[in-house]
Amino acid sequence: MHDIQAKIRFLPQSAQKVRMVIDLVRGKDANEALEMLRFVNKRAALPVLKLVSSAVSNAEENFGVSRDDLYIATITADEAPTRKWRRFGARGRFKPILRRSSHLSVVLRERVV
Repeated sequence: MHDIQAKIRFLPQSAQKVRMVIDLVRGKDANEALEMLRFVNKRAALPVLKLVSSAVSNAEENFGVSRDDLYIATITADEAPTRKWRRFGARGRFKPILRRSSHLSVVLRERVV
């Protein structure tokens, strides 16, 4: 039994927004998760879809595991470095802008029958 992993680093979207999509597929079968992510109406759904499909491809190519036997064991979205920008406001002040990013990781496991 193998742990199949895939990661996305420095995704230019906040971890809080990505977690809304990730929570939908945690614990599901890999095929069911891929099908579900195709129809989620969020911007974060596309990177999560690519991440899960990459992990499924890793399982098939490197370990010879069928995609029908895989399920999502763990999937996380962690905070990555935040870029700090300035926008100048009225009366000589400036308004800070935080450009947040995130690191995503997924672990697939083979379902034992």
